[in-house]
Amino acid sequence: MAGAIIENMSTKKLVIVGVILLLFQAFAFMVGGLIAPSPTTAVHYLATKCVDTVKHRQDSKWFMPWGPNQCEKIRSFDEAMAKKIEANNIVFAVHIPLPNKEMSPWFQFMLVILQFDIAFKMHNQIEDGAMVTVDVGLAYRDDTISEWTEMAHSFEQRKLSCSFTTAKTYENEGRFYECDLLPFMEVGSVAHKYYLLNIRLPVNDRKKVNVGIGEIKDIRLVGIHQNGGFTQVWFAMKTFLTPSILIIMIWYWRRITLMSRPPVLLEKVILALGISMTFINIPVEWFSVGFNWTWMLLFGDIRQGIFYSMLLSFWIIFCGEHLMETQFFEAEVLGRGELKMCELCLPAIKIFPQLDLPTKKLQDQTERNRFSVYWKQVGPIVFGSFCLFIFDMCERGVQLTNPFYSIWASDVGTELAMAFIIVAGICACLYFLFLCFMVFQVFRNISGKRTSLPAMSKARRLHYEGLIFRFKFLMLVTLTCAAMTVIFFIISQVNEGHWHWGEHTVQVNSAFFTGIYGMWNLYVFAIMFLYAPSHKRYGDEQSSGQCITGDAGANSGEDIQLTTTITHVDGPTEIYKMSGKEAQE
Repeated sequence: MAGAIIENMSTKKLVIVGVILLLFQAFAFMVGGLIAPSPTTAVHYLATKCVDTVKHRQDSKWFMPWGPNQCEKIRSFDEAMAKKIEANNIVFAVHIPLPNKEMSPWFQFMLVILQFDIAFKMHNQIEDGAMVTVDVGLAYRDDTISEWTEMAHSFEQRKLSCSFTTAKTYENEGRFYECDLLPFMEVGSVAHKYYLLNIRLPVNDRKKVNVGIGEIKDIRLVGIHQNGGFTQVWFAMKTFLTPSILIIMIWYWRRITLMSRPPVLLEKVILALGISMTFINIPVEWFSVGFNWTWMLLFGDIRQGIFYSMLLSFWIIFCGEHLMETQFFEAEVLGRGELKMCELCLPAIKIFPQLDLPTKKLQDQTERNRFSVYWKQVGPIVFGSFCLFIFDMCERGVQLTNPFYSIWASDVGTELAMAFIIVAGICACLYFLFLCFMVFQVFRNISGKRTSLPAMSKARRLHYEGLIFRFKFLMLVTLTCAAMTVIFFIISQVNEGHWHWGEHTVQVNSAFFTGIYGMWNLYVFAIMFLYAPSHKRYGDEQSSGQCITGDAGANSGEDIQLTTTITHVDGPTEIYKMSGKEAQE
């Protein structure tokens, strides 16, 4: 019978394939560690205080902190008070990037974090739950002489979270509060060379706008963007891996369709896994270099979410299909209530009261090869992925029209976001523990079948022992891949909200990103290659697997296969059928 490549390929060739995949995995880590720079770069900016001398505000006027058309500046608010300049006429201007530098589409995104320098004053302290209202505008241009073009404008509120570590006395006036960083802006593409932020803090005593927020001395911004060098390495990996997975997927499915039987569930799920891997591999990001596609961040999250769902579901089905109870048996009624059977078939035999009936062949396959059986396991994965999508749409979906929006800006949004990150991390860990339990169950199920091995010939026994070893090794590789994926998911979630965790920040090297991404591709490649039908045949002369009684049964017992060759219920591998408890008398 023709089995899968994992069981028919010689050990020498299988070791060579494993070594090649291991070398590619090491190369994936080395690309990130030795070639690519760090994934992101953080640049610090100090806002320049400009004075709006026009009594009637002009929305089209932009204040430049430096350059030939720079604004009229003041150094401090004390100077503004001396010149009788009102707070509403002060504009905080920030030019991105710093002088003599340019932004690039290779930066992919731009994230800006806000921090206030607030001095302690006895008569102007920060009230509990103080909210800062900012009137902010974003403009862009692609050269140093053209006019600024407005990109976005919004009125936003940010809640201050500040603490004063020393005693609140007159002696300590002038010391600064310790304030948490605040999310300020996120742009999904960096299509222009220069950006300009103009920030106002409008004051209205009657409406209690910007009242009780302390004495703000300065506004600091931190601009975070993806490194261009890392982007190029990332795009190159995607460009190389896309055809690799696409070719192996087409080759795999072609071999499946050439078989006389229809594909089983496991083979269909492997194909779906290859499709999801190809979907996340397609380097559509190349177009973001030439087009201003601000939705690329959201699209990338959706692609990654689909792949996560498919990968986690595949592991559940992959283990579950090797646990299902699929029984095939045939009993011939002899007479006086006796059945003809061999000892090796006993675990799969059911005794029926109608012993006066002729030969019976019974089939009990109500569980295996049915996707609906896994709704309890796959359902929560799909639901969790849908929650991830809704959470992403609530922030990055809104940011397509308003880059200053943040779900972290409100108390409810912050609590929901923090709870989501924590729950997501806990669920990922629970999933891994459940997967470990399923793998343990599979190992125990396979070990139970090994009791049949001593009755076989030495060559056949060694063959099945080799199959069991190969399958167990593949399951351990699967667990390792799952563990790395869970760690990557948790770290990614923590990093997205890293400024909300105080000093607890996780630094991720480029090697981790490229290594995990390479690991996913190599794992999917290996699964499709190893589970593709083999052109070789093993044991054709022993494939009958018939059981007889008496001395003849003892003599031919060593030729009995652990699984039957039933073409219309055949599986991808011998281990697949062995674990399903197939037996034929």
